[in-house]
Amino acid sequence: MDNRSPIQDARRLNAPPLAGRGRGWGLPAGFLAKLNARAADMRAYPTEPEKRLWCALSNGQLEGYKFRRQAVIGAYIADFLCPKKALIVEVDGDTHDQDHDQQRDQALAGHGFQVLRVTNPDVMRNLDGVLQHILAALHSAPERWPRPHPNPSPEGEGLLGSSEP
Repeated sequence: MDNRSPIQDARRLNAPPLAGRGRGWGLPAGFLAKLNARAADMRAYPTEPEKRLWCALSNGQLEGYKFRRQAVIGAYIADFLCPKKALIVEVDGDTHDQDHDQQRDQALAGHGFQVLRVTNPDVMRNLDGVLQHILAALHSAPERWPRPHPNPSPEGEGLLGSSEP
C-alpha cells in the first residue's frame, strides 16, 4: 500500500490537490510548490521598504488587524494580506509594469481581494501616511466573513450571540 499524502500524490501527478485539501487554487502542485518556495524566500530576504512596513503591520499593531506577508493567492504572491478584510497591500518599486499590475489586480479581484498599492519612496519617507492610507482602506472594506463559520465546532465556538461561556 502507498503511504503518500494527497499533496505528495498530487505533486507526483502534477495535478492540483483534491478539493478541501488545502489551497490548490486549481493549479498544478509543482507550480504551487515553486510559488510557496518563492514566497518563503521573499519572506527571508525582504526589501528595506517591506521590512519597514512589516514592522508596522505585524502582530496586529495596526488597530488589531492581522496581516500575513508574502501570501500565495492563486498564481500570485501578495506582499501583505489582511485576511479578515481581503485587503492586499503591494509595495511597488521602480520596476513595476503598470499593465501587468492591472491584469494581476483584476485576477486578484476575481478571487474577492482588493489591492492597495503604495510605493517604496512613500514607505521610506512617509510611513505614517502609508499606514493612514491602509487604515482608511481597512475601515471602508467590508468584513470578509460577516457571519459565523457555516460549520462551527461541536462545542459552539464562534457562534454569534452564544450565551455559553
